[in-house]
Formats: sequence, structure tokens, C-alpha cells
Amino acid sequence: MPELPEVEVTRRSFADAIAGARIEAVVMGKALRWPLGCDPQILIGQQVVGLRRRGKYLLLDMTQGLLLLHLGMSGSLRFASGMPQAGVHDHFDLVTNQGTLRLHDPRRFGAVVYAQAEHSPVATKLLGGLGMEPLSDGFLLPDFQAGLKKSRMPIKQLLLAGRLVVGVGNIYASEVLFLSGIRPTTVASRIGAARVHKLHQAIRSVLARAVEMGGSTLRDFSNAEGMAGHFQTAANVYGRDGQPCQACGTAIELIRQGQRSTYFCRLCQRP
Repeated sequence: MPELPEVEVTRRSFADAIAGARIEAVVMGKALRWPLGCDPQILIGQQVVGLRRRGKYLLLDMTQGLLLLHLGMSGSLRFASGMPQAGVHDHFDLVTNQGTLRLHDPRRFGAVVYAQAEHSPVATKLLGGLGMEPLSDGFLLPDFQAGLKKSRMPIKQLLLAGRLVVGVGNIYASEVLFLSGIRPTTVASRIGAARVHKLHQAIRSVLARAVEMGGSTLRDFSNAEGMAGHFQTAANVYGRDGQPCQACGTAIELIRQGQRSTYFCRLCQRP
């Protein structure tokens, strides 16, 4: 599933190219997870003001309203002029005078949703429960620490939930917990101040590095220019079960938490 780094990489790959574009046509394919929520004709003639990100949503601001785009489990976006004919897994084309934005989604868990404004009910429903943005100035250590103190959840599952901080997906949660020396099963409220500080810093550094490396491509992720990510090749623990820890040599272990794979070093990461 594309996580925050992959969505941010996607945003950066076509944000400048689509800015100022005038929408000329909308082509709908098979139904996605949620309906568009408007007559597609409403979009025609509008101009793209800019492209933002909130959590794993891309927000395409237009002269009237915005589109919220989500990549679901296996979706990807392309933006190019001279786009080939849509294939069986291409479900949404936004045709502009500067190129076509296409959503390719084999599993159709992605979505394109129209909202009149970011504070409208449909946008609030999708965005209202999201936690702090880890790469923004609003990701403050005191607020993060206070949120941990309130939770009895295992720390990895709390990070994945996205209600305290967004975008720390499965790969990145394993990595930040390794760098912080925290066992993934540790109850969040029991983590001391020093390790909370390390965790806060690790979330920022790991996600920033993932963005710099183009995100992670485990199966089919690529940005809007068709480029794959490479963060997975630099992982300390993720996908390395049975291999020696690069810090201490102990074999990396694999457990299941909430039906997700968790990788950790028993020696380097204490409860």
C-alpha cells in the first residue's frame, strides 16, 4: 500500500506540471471505492490551482472546489501528454491542456472524490480524523509525547493507526522503532521521555529519507513519471527476518501484529 512517502513522491513528480492547467474532459472507468460525488461536467473548464497532500490523500485544488485522490492498496497516478488509450485497470482520466492525469488501480480500492471545500462534510469525513503531519512544523514533541501517554496500544499498532501521527506505514514503523531502540510490542504509554524523543526524531528522519529515495517499491509502486522507489534496499530490519542485525549481529525476528508483519532486533530493541 502506498504510504506517506510514496504519496509525497507522487505529488512532487507532477505538482509543477499540472499547476495552472485547464480541465478539458473527465473520463470515468469502473467504479472505485467511493463515488466521485458530482457531475463530471462540473470539473470541465476549471483551472488547477495547485496540488497538496494531507496524510495519504492528494488534494487537487481547483478554482471551484477540490479533488481528493487516494491510491488505495495498489493505485498509482500518471501525468503526461499523449497518454495511451486507457487500459482495463485505468479508471479515471482528468484531461487538461497540459496533460492527462490518470489513476491506474488494479484492485480499485483507490478513490477520486470531489468536495466543494476542505471544510465541507465529505472532506471532513475523509480528513478529519488524521493525526499530525510528521514532516511539518506542526509535529511537536510535547503533543506527540502526550498522545503516547494516553494510549495502551502497542507502539507499532498506534503508529499504524494514523490518529496520532499520519504516514508511518508498516515498513517505516519497523524502521523508526529499530532506530529508537523500542520493541514493537511495547505499550505506548510506558515509553520514557528519552526514547520518545528518539522516536520523534526517527519518524522525521526515516520518512524524509524515504521521500528522498523515491519511496518504497515492494510490488508495483511508481511515481507519476513511472519511476520506482528504492528505500526498501536500505532497510535495517524490514524484510530481513533471519538475517543478522547490522548493529549487533543478532538474527532479525518476524512476528505478526494486527495481521501485519513486524520486523525487529530482540537485542537492540528493548521493551
